[in-house]
Amino acid sequence: MSDGSLPDASRACELSPPRSSTDIPRNAGIDVLRGLSILLVVLHHIGLRIPLRKTDVGAWLPKWFLNGLNYNGYESVFVFFVISGFLITGHALRRWRSPGGIDARAFYARRFARIVPCLAALVAVLAVGHLLGWQGFVIDKPGQSLGGAIAAAFGLHLNWYEGRHGYLPGYWDVLWSLSIEEVFYLGFPIACLCTRRTIVLAPLLVLFALSLPVTHAWYDGNEIWQEKAYLPGMAAIATGALAAFVAARRELPSKAFATGLCAAGSAGLASILFIEDILWDAWRDATLLVLTFSIACLLTGLHWRERMGVSRPLRGFGWLRSFGRLSYEIYLTHMFIVFAAVRLWKVHGSALPHGWLWYLPTVPLCWLLGWLVARGFSKPSDISLRKRLLLAIG
Repeated sequence: MSDGSLPDASRACELSPPRSSTDIPRNAGIDVLRGLSILLVVLHHIGLRIPLRKTDVGAWLPKWFLNGLNYNGYESVFVFFVISGFLITGHALRRWRSPGGIDARAFYARRFARIVPCLAALVAVLAVGHLLGWQGFVIDKPGQSLGGAIAAAFGLHLNWYEGRHGYLPGYWDVLWSLSIEEVFYLGFPIACLCTRRTIVLAPLLVLFALSLPVTHAWYDGNEIWQEKAYLPGMAAIATGALAAFVAARRELPSKAFATGLCAAGSAGLASILFIEDILWDAWRDATLLVLTFSIACLLTGLHWRERMGVSRPLRGFGWLRSFGRLSYEIYLTHMFIVFAAVRLWKVHGSALPHGWLWYLPTVPLCWLLGWLVARGFSKPSDISLRKRLLLAIG
C-alpha cells in the first residue's frame, strides 16, 4: 500500500478530525476477539490451579478441548499484542492521516492517560500487600526486592526483571506484557516520523513481524526470558500495526474475500488453541506466525466487513464483547479474584471432581471487578488526564 492511499496529511494536527472511510471505529467482532483473549487468560490462571480435565467435566468433554480452554494464556497475550497494534495504529491513522503527520506528544499523552492511572493504582496496592506480608504479595526471591519490582513496573522492564531474577508473585506477574507493549509505543511515533511514508514504514513492519520465530528461538536457554522477551512480543504488535495499514486502504475487496479472510483467520486461531502441539512438532517457533498472522487476517477481514456495512453482532455474545471492552482492567485485576477463589476452594476441601463449579462464580466476578475499576476509576481518570495533557501541549 502506498502513502497516497491515505488522506492528505495537511490536517494531521487536528485532535478530532471528521470521520472517514478509513476510520477504525468500535467493531463488535474485534470486541468479541478481545473478550475471548481475556477470557482465555482468566481460564488459564484458574486452570493452572484447578485443571478442568481433572474435574467431572473431563468425563464428558474431550481433553483436547479442555486443555485448549486452560492452557492458552501465553498465546492469548500474543493475540492481545496483535489487536493492540491494530487498534492503536488504526486510531493514529484516523487522527493524523499518515505516519509523517503523527503528533508524538499527543500520542504519548493519550497512551499515558490510558495506562498510568491503573498501573500506578495496582502497584500501590501490591506494595501495600508486600509491606503487610499478605500471602501472594510478598517479594522474597534472591535478587528481588520491592524497590526493584516497582522500578521495573514503572521503568517498563518488569519482563526483563523476571527473566533475570525469576517469576514475581502472581499479582505482579501480569505486568510483564505491559512492559513490552509500552516500549513498542515509545518507539512507534519515532519510527513514523523518521520514515514519514507508509511505503517506507510498511516493509520495516513486515520484517519485524516475520522476525518472530527467530527472536523467540534466540532465548531458548532461558525459559522465563523466552516467554517474556521484548522482541517476540513487539513483533506481534508490529503484525497488528501492519494489518491496520492494510485495513485502512481506500479500495475495499469483495465481500467474499473479506469473509474468507475472517474464516482463514478463525481457522488459524482454532488450530493454535486446540492442535498447537502438533503444529509445534512440525514448525517449532514458526508456529507463532500462524497465530499472529491469523489474528491479523481476522482483524482485517472484520474491519473490511464493518466498512462494507455487512457486519452484524453475533447474538448471545454481548457478554463476551463486554469482556473485550474491559480487557485492560480485567487483565490487571483478575488475579485478585482467581487467588481468592482458589483459596476458598482449598478451604472447602480441594475436591477436584467438583472443581469446575468454582469457575462459575470466578469468571463473572473477574468481569465485575474490571467493570467497577473501569467505571469508578480508570475511565474517569483517562478522560480527565487526557484532557489536561492535550490542553497542556496545545
